[in-house]
Amino acid sequence: MPLNDERPSVSVSDDQGSDTESSERCDSMASSNDFESSRQSFTSDSSSKVGSPASSPPKVVAFDEIMACSKNLCNLRLAHEIVVNGDFQVEQPELPQNSLERKVKEIVHKAFWDKLEKDLMEDPPEYEHAIRLVEEIKEILLSFLNPGANRIRSQICEVLDIDLLRQQAANDAVDICGIANYIITVMEKLCAPIRDSDVKKLREISDIVLLFKEIFHVLELMKTDMVNFTIWSVRPHLQQHSIEFERETFQAILDKTPIASILHHFDASIK
Repeated sequence: MPLNDERPSVSVSDDQGSDTESSERCDSMASSNDFESSRQSFTSDSSSKVGSPASSPPKVVAFDEIMACSKNLCNLRLAHEIVVNGDFQVEQPELPQNSLERKVKEIVHKAFWDKLEKDLMEDPPEYEHAIRLVEEIKEILLSFLNPGANRIRSQICEVLDIDLLRQQAANDAVDICGIANYIITVMEKLCAPIRDSDVKKLREISDIVLLFKEIFHVLELMKTDMVNFTIWSVRPHLQQHSIEFERETFQAILDKTPIASILHHFDASIK
């Protein structure tokens, strides 16, 4: 027992240990409360997101719609160029001399004409390749005709009758030189005056393979002439109605494909 009313003393180390234990207990309770509040906050946020209406998915635009829109915008730009540029013309593309595309084109064309030469030199000659060329030439010549040119249309279809040519080829009775001469005669009637000399030079070629090769070359020039003639023909009409035409055409494009406005601004930004 303590004497002289002495009270038991408490050591300083016991006090510090008690304080530390109390502090740790408080920190543990605080962290637990923070965790609970965080979990409740996360739960409430999740429930609110689940309950909120989902946003509408982005509209998917088909590739065909984009391509059609791009084509319409190109046509619109072409019409604008025809109106504002009186000297606008289409020209034959010329590939760079040492470009890969030019080399590939030359190799493919050489193989094509070599195959034709080989077929015609066989005994008996193989005319299927040549008949396909004649069929393609026939379609090109018919594309040059006006809707009312029924007489020459019927004549071309009669002389260049592909079924008849195949029957003649089966009996080795195809007059390939006569067909080439008739094609040149039709080209003389349909070509622009600037191509008269080019068509005339075709009659000086005796090699049938080289003749067909040059015929296709001149036909490509004639197609370019036809395009430029069409541009020249429609220019006065477009100049009279250019503003209304461009406004109505562009509005029709936007109504059909809203993505057109994006493509239009993108196309203008890259120029």
